[in-house]
Amino acid sequence: MIINLHTGDGFSYSLTELELLVETAGGKVVARIEQKRDKPDPAYFIGKGKVSELDAVIEQTGSELIVFNHELSPTQVRNLENSLGESVKIVDRTALILDIFAKRALSKAGKLQVELAQLNYLLPRLTGKRSHLSRLGGGIGTRGPGETQLEIDRRTINKRIASLRKEIAQIQKHRNLHRFSRKEQGFHVAALVGYTNAGKSTLLNALTGSKVLTENKLFATLDPTVKNMQLDKNSRILLTDTVGFIENLPPQLVDAFSATLGEIKEADLLLHVIDISDPDYQERIETVNTILKKIGLGEKEEILVFNKVDRLSEQELAAYQRSLSREYPDCVFISAATEQGFQSLYQIIEQKTCQKTIRMNMYIPYENWPTLHHLYNKGNVLNVVYEQDFVQVEVDLKDTYSKEFEIYTEPAVPKNREG
Repeated sequence: MIINLHTGDGFSYSLTELELLVETAGGKVVARIEQKRDKPDPAYFIGKGKVSELDAVIEQTGSELIVFNHELSPTQVRNLENSLGESVKIVDRTALILDIFAKRALSKAGKLQVELAQLNYLLPRLTGKRSHLSRLGGGIGTRGPGETQLEIDRRTINKRIASLRKEIAQIQKHRNLHRFSRKEQGFHVAALVGYTNAGKSTLLNALTGSKVLTENKLFATLDPTVKNMQLDKNSRILLTDTVGFIENLPPQLVDAFSATLGEIKEADLLLHVIDISDPDYQERIETVNTILKKIGLGEKEEILVFNKVDRLSEQELAAYQRSLSREYPDCVFISAATEQGFQSLYQIIEQKTCQKTIRMNMYIPYENWPTLHHLYNKGNVLNVVYEQDFVQVEVDLKDTYSKEFEIYTEPAVPKNREG
């Protein structure tokens, strides 16, 4: 059963999205309840009369799990459990999302980051919860650290949190070395960002020929994936996919996944993928932009990629193109499933990345042969001609590397030419 509260601030979450979250976690929604209040009740979150109504619905449906579309305080959870009985588990939106992340995390880094987020969420909820935690079994809201960890004291949890932070820092250090290596080789990097289930992984597969898991579920993939993307025969970039965002993403997750989100920070360009068939796509855009600002990426250059145009009629697509192209001049309209609009996407990516590239003609003396190897690593070599005293190279280089090779832009006169 899922519950949503509309307060006087004019903000409410989508119950449809919450239902999809429950299904992604492995549950089945049997009832939906909403209440409108000026502000949440401090004791029960919902009104006491609504608690009685909820108790009747539980009796009627046999529900074992109540999911609130908001974050509850420890006191509210305890009061609700006391009123509704020991057989009913109370889970808030944050706990539900953390549960899904625990289920989806496959890599060591992902599991560490999820455990850190869960413990940070659990820590302020330890007081008065020991009897509640000790009876938790399997199911939604209980994956992750495990039953025994939920019974340990605050000091031990803090110690574990410190240990997890150190391990994650080591992983981040290792990833930073990979990013530095990519920078040294002159690779342009584009990162896919967007609301969860917008089609980012499907797009990554279509653009790179990879086989990343794609499902019609929220948070289908958690760990960052980096693949080569060929723009044309002489140009390629690295394309990285990251965890999808969601409305009111728990701050514990934003903090814990800083190592993963670091892939976005190092990108030259963001491809912001939007499901144009979602009637709330404008709100989704705002949600993603808000999270990007929170992690310090609000000013990074981006292309808005309106995906899933195959779900629109020709008339609907034409109307969207007219209105959105005025609002977002650099946007493109594609279908990751059918590859419609990919040519336009390739062109704008190349335009955005290659404008930071300089084409240079160089003359590399044979005694400086290793320099040619560096050019292959740091740039895109277009043509090589072997002359008598030097190798003539045409290459596209990032402007940041161009000064390093300026000394080779004129052919050197050999000191001792024999014959």
